[in-house]
Amino acid sequence: MGTDSPDSPEPSDSPDTPDAPGLGRGVLHPARAAELITVDRLAPDPAVARSVEYYWLVRWDLHGLPPYEQKVLSHPNVHLVFEAPRARVYGVDRSLFVRRLEGAGHVLGVRFRAGAFRALAGHPVSDLADRSVPAAEYFGPGADRLNAEILGEPDGPAALAALADAFLRPRLPAPDPAAAEVAAMVDRITGTPDLRRVDELAAELGLTVRRLQRLFAEYVGASPKWVLRRARLHEAAERAAADGGLDLAGLAAELGYADQAHLTRDFTAAVGVSPARYAGARRP
Repeated sequence: MGTDSPDSPEPSDSPDTPDAPGLGRGVLHPARAAELITVDRLAPDPAVARSVEYYWLVRWDLHGLPPYEQKVLSHPNVHLVFEAPRARVYGVDRSLFVRRLEGAGHVLGVRFRAGAFRALAGHPVSDLADRSVPAAEYFGPGADRLNAEILGEPDGPAALAALADAFLRPRLPAPDPAAAEVAAMVDRITGTPDLRRVDELAAELGLTVRRLQRLFAEYVGASPKWVLRRARLHEAAERAAADGGLDLAGLAAELGYADQAHLTRDFTAAVGVSPARYAGARRP
């Protein structure tokens, strides 16, 4: 059950769906999730923000309720997650991940900017794709000590963010201009879900397709084709969750799919159900 994935959904900069304010893009079945979990997005200290996009804090209390499995379509980012039993670093998960929540608890995550973890890792970020490793491998034993503190009785979201700031500030490497360039490429893709092909992106950037692929393997941990496809699926899932009567043929055309059947195949392969069925699940 997705043991090599972050323990929590990832909020994003995209608009929230009307049914689930604050959860962010990528959280599947957001209306149900909003009934059971809360997600806070916390800004890092400016000295940390060059590498960290934001912190995310997920809290849940399921006492008296059965365990809940949350499904999330992941993003092209590396995460440092403070969770039981120990802190872990998660590479880009290119599949759907499912996490089981029960009882009560909280998890604090660090979402690194796309490309930013390369300098910390010291190796291509593709080596982390679809897997996780103990955070101590990159951050030393202090990661586990901080994990115990974060999972103790927290003083509140701001206090947890301050702990993460203090931990990361002396450990972040010098800025990497190439990482900043790759982050801008990812932003271009995720901000334009109708961008259709890798060769179009390469031409726009003045790069060969092969060079673009190498940069993404080195800095992102997923191919530009995967990032393109995931951006379209995030858009499709968000729109379907917001509108049970969505015009799927029109959406397929808007997102650059050849036809509705192509969208349906892509969506079903990633999410596990067709977009029509997914959209229908939101209805009372």
